[in-house]
Amino acid sequence: MQSKKVLLDGVGEILLERSARARHINLSVKPFKGIRVAVPKGVSFQDALAVARDKAPWLARHLARMARVEQMVRDRKIETDLTPSQVRSILVERLDLLAERHGFRYNRVFVRHQRTRWGSCSHKNNINLNARLILLPEALMEYTILHELVHTRVKNHGPAFWKELAKCVPDPKALDKQLNDYWALLVSRG
Repeated sequence: MQSKKVLLDGVGEILLERSARARHINLSVKPFKGIRVAVPKGVSFQDALAVARDKAPWLARHLARMARVEQMVRDRKIETDLTPSQVRSILVERLDLLAERHGFRYNRVFVRHQRTRWGSCSHKNNINLNARLILLPEALMEYTILHELVHTRVKNHGPAFWKELAKCVPDPKALDKQLNDYWALLVSRG
């Protein structure tokens, strides 16, 4: 058997799935996908289910967090219906506005769907922005863009970086922490 859905008390439905790549039992909770337990070769589904039972409180917490993210995506559905060129236009316009307002210069800009980061800045000052920035509250979208613009001057996350970023936004570390609450949007559908 390659996969099996089971009900876990206090959590709900979980997917037990055989994985040739897994070396250990691995539990994951993803928006719009739910709970998956990767079961390595040589481990029974019953043993994997026992691990999931032991981790039920952790799974329930993360499932609740994913439900909040899913609701946020549904609430902002109007913006997810934008075409890729509309998303690019909005993000590049905001990038240009913030760069001009704060005296930053960048080389090129790329807008892509990335699954691991909101943005990046290359050593050549090329800015990469995640198209899913459009799903964030406006303050966090602007914070992320400014974060990448500051990297055109400071290439690391040392004290000089945070000092420079604080000239653009109040309390950047608090905004960075808020942004972490939206990480699941990176791997969500759409």
